[in-house]
Amino acid sequence: MAQKGKKQTRWKMNIKRGDIVQVMWGSALWRGKRGRVIKVLPKENRLIVEGINLVWKHQRPMGRLMQGGRIQIPAPIHRSKVMLVCPHCDKPTRIKMQFLEDGRKVRACKRCGEIIDPV
Repeated sequence: MAQKGKKQTRWKMNIKRGDIVQVMWGSALWRGKRGRVIKVLPKENRLIVEGINLVWKHQRPMGRLMQGGRIQIPAPIHRSKVMLVCPHCDKPTRIKMQFLEDGRKVRACKRCGEIIDPV
């Protein structure tokens, strides 16, 4: 029986596009690898990371210019399987939210306490 009126939740994402993340759990092929976040998918609670979780796509040639064949593209990975890498201490870390004196809310490293967001 299908669920009627299932509400889609938007997850709170503490990782943004352009951040460097490290794969902590999952396939041994990608575990420990780092990459830059290309796209954030908050509705699916997933991220697309450059060079991580690559899958083969069979591309059909479209017109005369585009060549067909097999290409590798990064597939989405669940956000619970990656951790943000702090740019200051260069280690994977959890994130805490801080308020600055001027009232802005920024992300900070739990390990070293430095602010991650550009000021």
